[in-house]
Amino acid sequence: MGILDKLQRFMSDSRHVLSMSYRPSADEFNKSAKVIIVGILLVGTLGFVISLIISLIMSGTLPI
Repeated sequence: MGILDKLQRFMSDSRHVLSMSYRPSADEFNKSAKVIIVGILLVGTLGFVISLIISLIMSGTLPI
């Protein structure tokens, strides 16, 4: 399978994906955005807590 065949296959697959997709409604978009924001906040908070715990273990004091 040559590079031209791979490129044509990729273009065909891309057209198929785009034809199956749709624009979300405003309500669906807002729900998705809220879930993503909550997820980012949870991951950031977890990282901060882990950083504080490691800092406490390493130095014996909190760097606040």
